[in-house]
Amino acid sequence: MTLRVGITGGIGSGKSTVCGIVETLGYPVYNADIEARKISDTDSCVIAAISNLFGEDIYIQGRLDRKRLASIVFSNGILLRKLNEIVHPAVAKHYENWVEDHGNYPVVFYESAILLESGSFKGVDKIIAVVAPLETKISRVIKRDNTDRNSIIERINNQFPDKELISRSDFVIMNNDNNLLLPQIIKIVGLLMKESS
Repeated sequence: MTLRVGITGGIGSGKSTVCGIVETLGYPVYNADIEARKISDTDSCVIAAISNLFGEDIYIQGRLDRKRLASIVFSNGILLRKLNEIVHPAVAKHYENWVEDHGNYPVVFYESAILLESGSFKGVDKIIAVVAPLETKISRVIKRDNTDRNSIIERINNQFPDKELISRSDFVIMNNDNNLLLPQIIKIVGLLMKESS
């Protein structure tokens, strides 16, 4: 049976870097954020529900206006919850199909920034938290997204703090300037492979 492992971490924690290394080691990774974007642009039921909630003009030429949507939902917890109630079940269904397609692997990984907040942790057997100092995360996101500090802090405030991620995870990867990523990842993957055999 395939062992399902969730990889989570707040914005700017470096979880995508970790997942890139995991993929390089030969393990499949399902990126929930990327798949959610695809589903939000292509699934007719999801498009209809989002348009109904935010208005049809939330889509521009068939693509979700994510910048506008973010400006709405990250300052309105109720709308964020309603959006998640539309998107998360569709992603969960898509993930189950993906796991079936990768059933020949002993371990598969599921990357999600909001694994715990969304309830997606129920679909994995183990959880890895990727954490980094707050200022490091903010600096990374400013550089990556060319956005402002306040917008990043709003998004961080909508995610679980690192302390809670750590307490609810089976493994922790420290992604700071003092700890190399690769040895941490190899050690954890080795433990997971033992568990899956």
